[in-house]
Amino acid sequence: MIKAIFFDIDGTLVNKQGKALESTKRAIALAQEQGIICGIATGRGPIHLSQKIDELNLDVFVTYNGQLVFSEEKTIRSAHFPEETLKRIVAFSDRYHRQIMFGSRRSMEGSSLMRFGQNKWAKRLSYFIPKRLPMTVTKNLISRLSIHRKEQRYFELDILKEPIYQCVLLSPPSELDTLKEQLPDCHLTRSNPYTIDIIPAGGSKMIGIQKCVEFFGISTEEIMAFGDSWNDLEMLTGVGIGVAMGNAEEDVKKVADFVTQSNEADGIYQALRHYGIISEDTLEK
Repeated sequence: MIKAIFFDIDGTLVNKQGKALESTKRAIALAQEQGIICGIATGRGPIHLSQKIDELNLDVFVTYNGQLVFSEEKTIRSAHFPEETLKRIVAFSDRYHRQIMFGSRRSMEGSSLMRFGQNKWAKRLSYFIPKRLPMTVTKNLISRLSIHRKEQRYFELDILKEPIYQCVLLSPPSELDTLKEQLPDCHLTRSNPYTIDIIPAGGSKMIGIQKCVEFFGISTEEIMAFGDSWNDLEMLTGVGIGVAMGNAEEDVKKVADFVTQSNEADGIYQALRHYGIISEDTLEK
């Protein structure tokens, strides 16, 4: 019996406009009426949640890929970078003029280019950019953007005086092995071909969910999770039922227990109905 459901946000819980479908809102509300805990499991930090999920009235929040987990009443997990590890990331980023953002509980700061990429205008523009550019184009684009980041020294940022839970680095997939050598005490994961999320070693969305399992007194077999990207792989294979969205990466679909419709086509509602968590006629009530 499913007792908790976790949703990735981008590409899963919300559509391309950053909104949850009406069918998604209703399906989550109906699940909660049955006593099922509903939460998110995202690579985003708390500062970027409100505009996406305020109207969903969720119960628990697994943020920064499992590094910061909380409910309205309590912090369940708080696992920030050790000081020496963070110094190494900052030194690496300054030495090679990399575009990087640093995430604390209250904010994300760093690269002005990446901050621009988070605003609404840039997000609308991104809908017209192919989801996956050729590898050589991606690598050259990121290299050209990185060499122009010379004005700011990251070690001077005030945010580094706070606990940092995650860093987001502009980086092509081809650079993964190099980064692993440079940052051996970090876990690297990505949700798109253009940036990589850096968190302390041993972290993941699944680790955050496991902390929720302990907090709520349930088992991982009683968890259902929805996702669409590479940073959802551990989560979908670690819970009782892992659901891939119809728009998910092929690697994600391969490991899922069920592939539902896309985030634009009532995918969450369809999966919850498929597993009998909500009945066919409840959406019209």
